[in-house]
Amino acid sequence: MVFAAPQLKDALDFATAKFEGIRPYVVYPSPQGALISQETIETLVSHEHVVIICGHYEGIDERFVQKYVDLEVSAGDFVLTGGEIPAMLIVDAMSRLVPGVVGKTKAVIEDSFYRGMLDNPNYTRPALWERLEVPELLTGGNERDITRWRRRESVRRTLTRRPDLVARASIREYVSGANIAVFAGNENVNLSGLPELCEAYNLGRPYIIARTHELREAMKESYPAAKILGDIRRVYEVFGGGGDILTVKVSAIARKNSMHSLEAKRKCLEHGGNVLFVFAEDYGMIESLEGICSYLYADEVNIPLNVMIGAGLDRFLGKR
Repeated sequence: MVFAAPQLKDALDFATAKFEGIRPYVVYPSPQGALISQETIETLVSHEHVVIICGHYEGIDERFVQKYVDLEVSAGDFVLTGGEIPAMLIVDAMSRLVPGVVGKTKAVIEDSFYRGMLDNPNYTRPALWERLEVPELLTGGNERDITRWRRRESVRRTLTRRPDLVARASIREYVSGANIAVFAGNENVNLSGLPELCEAYNLGRPYIIARTHELREAMKESYPAAKILGDIRRVYEVFGGGGDILTVKVSAIARKNSMHSLEAKRKCLEHGGNVLFVFAEDYGMIESLEGICSYLYADEVNIPLNVMIGAGLDRFLGKR
């Protein structure tokens, strides 16, 4: 019970002709495919024409797969009779991303998985049902407090139910504030692109720590968009505003008591407050700081500081 390649090719040719000869992107639901994710759906939506080939029982001739299928996907680790139900799932998920299908774009953005995290709990009237109440905060009308509650509950659910999702989620929206501090050992330190990185990740002006007056003056001239300070304690005063700050020391290689970046992301989400990412060419300059240490690559390689900063921010704050 295997679909034959010639007949499938005829069907694909017929579909292609209806698309004015433009070759469609061909998807084949199969237990051997990659697990469907929100990223998969967003990729499919980016294509003008998509054809889904539905197999049945044992599937389709592998030669057709090799020659014409662009993406093999699986709906999960279970077996179905055919590919029709996964095809419906794909079409439904794609449709939600087409402008106008869902009334409010914001509703799509706040759904589970779109940002890489699970959605927060949702409630409606009545406020009291079978002795269960809607959280009082949600009925108070304070939009800022409600937004904070939703993000906090989204973090709690994700960490409890699907901690694996944290690896591909950006934590920027789930911490109160985030910024970076860079220790400059000399005036030749390479920080090219630093202001652009901070703007891209919505961090505000970066902090550069320079311990001598001469170095501070040189940094002011080279990086006028940064805040030049002489001591990390001043960063905590200016950035924290008296609040609790979680310090993440980022190293290019594994150090003593290093924490993998995924575990460090979980710590940031659990903390919820301000997070300061600290970088230095010489790790000894930041080793004594209190906080968690994350590493980027467990390999003895020399990574330029500006590259390490870009890679480190992407690990924590980059979009899925």
